[in-house]
Amino acid sequence: MLRKISVVAAAFLSVITTHAQKNRNSQLERPKLVVGLVVDQMRWDYLYRFYNKYGNEGFKRLLNTGYSLNNVHIPYIPTVTALGHACIYTGSVPAIHGIAGNDWTDKETGKNVYCTTDESVRPVGTQNVKVGSHSPKNLWSTTVTDELRLATNFQGKVVGVSLKDRASILPAGHTPNGAYWFDDSSGNFITSTWYMNDLPQWLKSFNALNLPDKLVANGWNTLLPISQYTESAPDNSSWEGLLGSAKTPTFPYSNLAADYQAKKDNIRYTPFGNTLTLKLAEAAVEGEKLGGDDVVDMLAVNLASTDYAGHKFGPNSIEVEDVYLRLDQDLAQFFSYLDTKVGKGKYTVFLSADHGGAHSVGFLQEHKITTGFFGDGIEAAMNLKLKEKFGVDKLINGVDNYQIYFDRKLLKENKLVLDEVRDFTVQEIENDPNDLYAVSVTKVQEATIPEPLKQRIINGINRQRSGDIQLISHDSMLPPYAKTGTTHSVWNSYDSHIPLIFMGWGIRHGASDKPYHMTDIAPTVSSLLKIQFPSGNVGNPITEVTEK
Repeated sequence: MLRKISVVAAAFLSVITTHAQKNRNSQLERPKLVVGLVVDQMRWDYLYRFYNKYGNEGFKRLLNTGYSLNNVHIPYIPTVTALGHACIYTGSVPAIHGIAGNDWTDKETGKNVYCTTDESVRPVGTQNVKVGSHSPKNLWSTTVTDELRLATNFQGKVVGVSLKDRASILPAGHTPNGAYWFDDSSGNFITSTWYMNDLPQWLKSFNALNLPDKLVANGWNTLLPISQYTESAPDNSSWEGLLGSAKTPTFPYSNLAADYQAKKDNIRYTPFGNTLTLKLAEAAVEGEKLGGDDVVDMLAVNLASTDYAGHKFGPNSIEVEDVYLRLDQDLAQFFSYLDTKVGKGKYTVFLSADHGGAHSVGFLQEHKITTGFFGDGIEAAMNLKLKEKFGVDKLINGVDNYQIYFDRKLLKENKLVLDEVRDFTVQEIENDPNDLYAVSVTKVQEATIPEPLKQRIINGINRQRSGDIQLISHDSMLPPYAKTGTTHSVWNSYDSHIPLIFMGWGIRHGASDKPYHMTDIAPTVSSLLKIQFPSGNVGNPITEVTEK
């Protein structure tokens, strides 16, 4: 009798164990960690221009084991840092998410507004109020990082890191465990009281290492013999800018350590800014125990030195090529760290860019490609014509993001109709053969301009924050401040065509030339994690990256 009971009990226990095992097996599966890598000002073609000099464990690991989308474009203008990071993480566009530029002009006061400045918060980790008083309050839409926090009842952790305030703050969203950026006045990473009242101990310890001093101690020379940089123009090209105290834009930059001590932002223009950022990312993984349990976490990393170097030296400089070759090594080391710390195959990475960058005007001129400078003196010239027409001076009170802003107060005081002033201005600008298009933001749909420009203007115009007229330049025309190096902002492929690669947990290997948009990144990550799309999302999941 006792044996029969034991047999029945054993069978019962077996059923319970099997049922429990099935329940465990049926639990929602997610990666331990999602890492978003946004390489600032990375043109899509950098993946292949420098391919033969990359190692096997950085960019090539992404390409050879992940899924590469080769036809991804930014669906709005202007193509600048704040908008790119906001778009990647919200799946939305400036018309909806509220970030109208890195800066914009307040229509009522005429004052400049910086995208993340917040005078209601205080700096943490620095005494510099201007550097530290920042938050995501101007971002109207939720981010995929916000949605992860909401979906996990705030158990999943989120951290954003960058040299730039906006590139840390906007990706991390409204509810992160921390967002950290570099303070040029101290050489430390800091935050604001939006997030916390004191730096976490792990960041204090990281800052105490004085890693920037160590990274620049030996100056900056090329990683490879300089003769091997055959993908770039000769060193000391006339269209390159100068770094620090250097008299010429040439390697080696032997005085970098002293230049850094004199002005700490000099590290931003070198590959060591990226190294520093990825080391901070590793410290955040350690300090916050990201990927350390069964609740998925997210780490948003912006690699900004590629942008600073691009602005300073231009895409065809040896300096920019060296920044990418060294970034390739840094990525390899970072992936190796994640393999060890989180577990190979247990985390998901996506790599993209916030925008690209144009070739330098001087470089294009050397090769007889049509180029030049656009918009020089346009505000003063148009204000003069407006005064002649309407009898009021300085009706234009700002030109930001290739957009013209009219002074609302002056219009009201002089009983002028905005549409009449705007229409006259458009006509005057379009009489100039140096301008491709000038479009009233209220008449984009009826304007005789081709797609995709029309839709990109609509997507990029925020009704409350953007300007009154959108200017479109001819191809390869740069603003006058970019006499050396380069810049970005326009719809053309060199600014809008960005890389996008997914790798790791839940991602298949392959590549695609199908057309996608930057807005598709956030819903793809959301779908992978089985969480709600961000509130202002207009993109669609890229299902082919996860299909088995």
